[in-house]
Amino acid sequence: MGDWDAGPEDDEAGAVIKTVARQLKLWREAAGLTQAEFGAAIGYGEELVSSVERGRRIPRPEYLDQADEALGANGRIIAMKRDLAEVRYPKKVRGLKKLEEEAVELCNYNNSVIHGLLQTEEYVRASFATRRPPFREDELEQHVAARLARQ
Repeated sequence: MGDWDAGPEDDEAGAVIKTVARQLKLWREAAGLTQAEFGAAIGYGEELVSSVERGRRIPRPEYLDQADEALGANGRIIAMKRDLAEVRYPKKVRGLKKLEEEAVELCNYNNSVIHGLLQTEEYVRASFATRRPPFREDELEQHVAARLARQ
């Protein structure tokens, strides 16, 4: 694995990957499927199934979706997607990923901000309208009114 890959040498990521790998193998074995049969059922090759079950490959979200359906896990395998998403990135950039998520959530991820005293109602409305995910119309009006009240 390269310098930017999360993997077993990263203690936190390694523990999550091993746990997910073990659970996938247990679910497959409980269903009485070989790796080849399971791979065919979810549209992946036997080698990839083996790599995932040994913790050498991090399964993609689609893999977990297909596995959950094929093994009749009723969402129990899908529930592991969040854990894997958190450790998919290497340890040295996980903090940056969390900061970016927070910045987007707080609507502060903007490279063209005009100082508050110079903002017009149209500018404020346009700035808040660019938020992703977008505000509902009533939320947008609340934020615009609050921002203008602070001026």
